[in-house]
Amino acid sequence: MSPRTEAARTPSAARTRLLGTATRIFYAEGIHSVGIDRITAEAQVTRATLYRHFAGKEDLVLAYLDQADRGIREQVAAAVDGTPSAAGQVRAVARSVVDGIRSPGFRGCAFLNAVAEYPDPAHPVHRAVLAHREWFLRTVTELLTRAGEGDAPAEAAGRHLVMLRDGAMAAGCLFDPDLVSETFLHGVEGLLRDVTEKTSA
Repeated sequence: MSPRTEAARTPSAARTRLLGTATRIFYAEGIHSVGIDRITAEAQVTRATLYRHFAGKEDLVLAYLDQADRGIREQVAAAVDGTPSAAGQVRAVARSVVDGIRSPGFRGCAFLNAVAEYPDPAHPVHRAVLAHREWFLRTVTELLTRAGEGDAPAEAAGRHLVMLRDGAMAAGCLFDPDLVSETFLHGVEGLLRDVTEKTSA
């Protein structure tokens, strides 16, 4: 790869700063409440610079969600990697959720927060949220199916885990995160018992 090609594929410092600033503010304060002027001011760039990198605010929001999606996919991959059993992998993914809930500045799920502001199913932001959630549901369903030794698809258990996760993410920024985390992990253990018992029955 030539130096010019490599440079073209490397995000500019201005783009990185814009996306980092938008990510911080969108997550902490919401999307609709934050204007372009606030983002450019805090990122220390001009509007012209923003529009060189993003077609507009919607494009910036989609980049924010894409970054969040990639971060969660990497988090799940890291949780699963090196864990030999499928049940252990489910527990590792659950613990990664808990790590987020217990982290400083936790404000719930970026995707649930975003979709609350974009309720139109046809909107690109709404579709991006659904795509992320479909991936997560598919991933945990496959893990739970393997934990049950693959005798039957664990579709109901997968949906149940996603609902548990959604509830934990919503409650985690309202109540004691340690108590919420403990309740969530207890629920995941119940799902694992269910899929295992169905296999042995």
